[in-house]
Amino acid sequence: MKVEVYRTRKRRDLYLYVAECDGLTRVPEALLATFGKPERAMTFELTPDRKLSREDPELVLRHLEDEGYHLQLPPPEYRL
Repeated sequence: MKVEVYRTRKRRDLYLYVAECDGLTRVPEALLATFGKPERAMTFELTPDRKLSREDPELVLRHLEDEGYHLQLPPPEYRL
């Protein structure tokens, strides 16, 4: 599946994955309002065996098919 990944200036390391064929049409309005103005970060072909830096590709694909989007949250910040 060809996917588009969007970032926001509101929060570092927050990304929104969508199927290229759907664009942002299946993303709930409330999420887009909270996310802020989406800026396209990249487009690529996603397969179950493709390595992603912080996400399970099978989970991302399942979310794209079932929900229409996948939200990648920033990693938790650890403070000592």
